[in-house]
Amino acid sequence: MSHVRALTRGDRRRNERLTRLRSIVRREFAVVAVDLALAKQAAVVADHDSRVLGRRMFSGDAWVIDDILDWAGPVAAKAGFAGVVLGCEPTGHRWKPLLDRARARGVELVCVNPMLVHRGREEEDFTRDRSDFKDATIIAKRVAELRCYVPYVLEGHWCRLRHLGARRADQLVAAGSARQRLRDLLECAWPAVLSTASKPLDTLTWRVAMAVSTDPARIMAMGFDAFAAAVRDELPRWGGSRRNLRILRAIFDAARTPGGVATEQAAACERAAYALDDWHHALGQLADVEARMIEVLDTLELSTLVTTITGLSVVGAAAILAETGDPARFDCARTWVKHAGLCPRANESGNFHGITTVSRRGRPGLRTAAWRAIWGALTHNPVYTARYTHLTTRETNPLRPGQARTALAAALLRQLFVVVTRRVAWDPAVAAGTTKEVAPQAA
Repeated sequence: MSHVRALTRGDRRRNERLTRLRSIVRREFAVVAVDLALAKQAAVVADHDSRVLGRRMFSGDAWVIDDILDWAGPVAAKAGFAGVVLGCEPTGHRWKPLLDRARARGVELVCVNPMLVHRGREEEDFTRDRSDFKDATIIAKRVAELRCYVPYVLEGHWCRLRHLGARRADQLVAAGSARQRLRDLLECAWPAVLSTASKPLDTLTWRVAMAVSTDPARIMAMGFDAFAAAVRDELPRWGGSRRNLRILRAIFDAARTPGGVATEQAAACERAAYALDDWHHALGQLADVEARMIEVLDTLELSTLVTTITGLSVVGAAAILAETGDPARFDCARTWVKHAGLCPRANESGNFHGITTVSRRGRPGLRTAAWRAIWGALTHNPVYTARYTHLTTRETNPLRPGQARTALAAALLRQLFVVVTRRVAWDPAVAAGTTKEVAPQAA
């Protein structure tokens, strides 16, 4: 006995996506596929059965796309095609010159996921051999099969926010690396100084004292009064105003018996000073870029809206939005969550039901930004706290703490999507699911 089922939401959206792609990759257009490289570009003209109509290697960077299109047009016309559509892998930033010049000439560009090209090498000739023309042929085949996508073009303030977000990510890595390097060096050369405060690297007085000197011998030679005065003079440069004399006395006492590896102490302490300078510089750059990101959100009139989500900072929201640009380009909030790789991945067939995990496919930077944001929101948002408690303590299928935070990160993205796209404030009653819809009365 069969059961007729209507099309699901996924079916309809898939059909809409394929319709949009077919309006670009038209059957009367040949496919021009380019395998991008630094100094040479392999171009292939193919029909929709992936039969190669022409191939040519072009010397130069990606800006030779004009020469490629000048060559591909007559080849496609000779085979009876009315025009061409361009396809490539999104290699670094090299695809952007192709998009810029192609649209200036009225030619559409689509991109193919590199994973599909990698998997297509073996199905092409049963080998994993790779070459420029082979990759270009596979790209053309994927475009003809509509296994491609239209690249998103960043413009205006969203473009600036994207680049500022990339800069912030770089500075976070630099700051974290310098901080860990400082700890590693002091553990080797002067371990006693790391016991002078409960969290020394998070204590401003301790960091300023290390900025005065990371050499215990020099601190002892200065004497405590001169050392404390030097810390007082250095404090404003780090944004502080008051010293903790108890910590300073503990550092001075630790300088008497520094411990550590004696043969490397002088050199390692000198390098620790460089690590501290790198850390301080990265923190300054981080504060500057975060201020610029807040400025962009102010221009977009989003700062007040995103902070209606209790526990979400402006910087946290800006970091999320910087990963994808305007979320309105996505069909719905679920699509945005799927783009982050936070959607559930089913593992079932027939009567078999495996363990459900998140897909982890999509944009890892967006997933990381949402994960970081939910940690702060959990502390200050009673709705998220109650949801976290429910997920981890329910009788049926309780989640582990990491799983619950992942589920809440996906919920945060869905709610932020509504706040940004609809320009409405976050409603804790709606987020908690305590509102009741009132059915309209019959006339």
